[in-house]
Amino acid sequence: MEVNFRPETESRLQELAQQTGRAPNDLIEDAMAGYLKELGETHHMLDARYDDLKSGRVKPVDSETAFGALRRKSQERRSRS
Repeated sequence: MEVNFRPETESRLQELAQQTGRAPNDLIEDAMAGYLKELGETHHMLDARYDDLKSGRVKPVDSETAFGALRRKSQERRSRS
């Protein structure tokens, strides 16, 4: 498989390879393996949350309620400082 990067990305990859003493291909392999693992975990978590909502184990919260709670927490933290 061949992967093409923008020049600035290629430059950063080469610089990191030099700094770490690792081959660029090894860095790319590690990065992709980590990304794919995280993507799979995220997909699994979203499926599980959807199943929880669908089954009624958890109740949805509307966006105004959720953002209101976040704003209150933020204001409380600021007032304690």
